[in-house]
Formats: sequence, C-alpha cells, structure tokens
Amino acid sequence: MQVYNVVKFRVKQGEEAAFLDAHRNGKAKWPGLEHGVIIKTGEQSFCLIGTWASQEAMVAARPAMIKTLDSFRSVLEDQGGGRGVTDAVSGAVVLDL
Repeated sequence: MQVYNVVKFRVKQGEEAAFLDAHRNGKAKWPGLEHGVIIKTGEQSFCLIGTWASQEAMVAARPAMIKTLDSFRSVLEDQGGGRGVTDAVSGAVVLDL
C-alpha cells in the first residue's frame, strides 16, 4: 500500500533559495522515501509531496524529516491556526488515477 505525505510551507520573503537549498544534495533523502518533489503554489507558498512504500516507513523517517525541518525552520512563516510553520497531511492511496 503506497502512502503519500504533503507538507505546506510559507517561506519568508527573500528566503526561497535557503528553503530550497535545505532540501538539495541529498539533505531530504530520508530513509524509506521513494520519491519527493517540491512544488511552488504561490508567491511564497510551497508544498513538499513525498511517496512512501508504507505508513511505517514514513513514520520511521519522521525524526530525520524533523531534523531537516529544524535546519531551515527560521526561514518559514507561521501557518496560523495553531499549525506552526508546517501544515502536513498524509495517507494511503485509495484511488490511482
């Protein structure tokens, strides 16, 4: 069962390069991640989309993902509503289009 995670970020003005650099050169090659992309969804808004072999693989990689997040947390804006600097969701594929 394949699992995806999606994390929304809002990057501070002028910090886009620092945000992207924090994921380059293997810095986001978390154990169990099959494939990942970052898409730009607005002026300062981005989403990271990851594909995982299983929920267990993704859960096991959370400490490594948090370590990466900690390396660039200072360039992110708070999402508001108690979410902090990320807005993350994940789940298993229920329909393959």
